[in-house]
Amino acid sequence: MTNLLEKYLPNLIDYKTEFFTSLSETLIMLVVSSIFVVFLGLILGVIITVTKPGNILENKIINRILDTIINIFRSIPFVILLTALIPVTRTVMGTYIGVKGAIFPLIVGAIPFFVRQVEQALADVDKGVIEAAQSMGLSPFEIIIRVYIQESIPQIIRAITITIISLLGLTAMGGAVGGGGIGAFVIRYGHNRRFYDITYVSVIIIILFVSLIQTVGNYLARKKTH
Repeated sequence: MTNLLEKYLPNLIDYKTEFFTSLSETLIMLVVSSIFVVFLGLILGVIITVTKPGNILENKIINRILDTIINIFRSIPFVILLTALIPVTRTVMGTYIGVKGAIFPLIVGAIPFFVRQVEQALADVDKGVIEAAQSMGLSPFEIIIRVYIQESIPQIIRAITITIISLLGLTAMGGAVGGGGIGAFVIRYGHNRRFYDITYVSVIIIILFVSLIQTVGNYLARKKTH
């Protein structure tokens, strides 16, 4: 088995320590950024939804401001956003390179995408259910928790799944500008030195990650579907 690996994956064997380090860096970036994106994105998605005209906490000013900000950040390509945020990232994280320096741009870049996913999920909630909750005397906060979010759990789970997969792609892209992780590893050895065995194995690993995330997301969404 060892001889077979050395024959077909010689460069990966030589750099196996860096390979596993890059995988752990990717997982750290993915997990940490996902937690912040889901938490902050869910809050912002709820605020945008409930402040729309005709909704339970209608507020045109707040809705318009948030909507504009999200549209602006969503329209900026991630590689450009990484560079534009360097001064802010350095201030917030203490550095703009490596795993630590990539987390903040990942959060900023993915939140607008997730907010739109949440907004769409909450928009599908039956207006009749919301009106019934209001007639029962539920407060806006109770309606948000017991109606908007509870009725949208399967769609929100699907949104989280899509967002985490997108974040995985962004972590690889961040490697192009010193972000660390599997993307930086492949660029450094697979691309620059043309060690194609490193590139192919990394692609397979990413495919397995995506398949696992999608499978878990689909399972949870089915379990929570009414």
